[in-house]
Amino acid sequence: MSDAVLYTRSGCHLCELAAGTLARHGLRFDVVDIDADPQLRARYDQYVPVVVIDGVERFRGRVNELLLRRILARRKGL
Repeated sequence: MSDAVLYTRSGCHLCELAAGTLARHGLRFDVVDIDADPQLRARYDQYVPVVVIDGVERFRGRVNELLLRRILARRKGL
């Protein structure tokens, strides 16, 4: 079971950085290519990567590591 969804597209450098950041913080995530779905492409075209954690859209463009750490700490009840 994944913790997050990473909406991405082929050739997206920021998407690769986002995937690395999520992995470094131990998140399991599904990768969804927005170009494979016209509705997702229309919704996220200018915003990839988009990171959804526990069903809530948390990041667009860049992943803020400080905020990510806070979100993960709250999930663990720390």
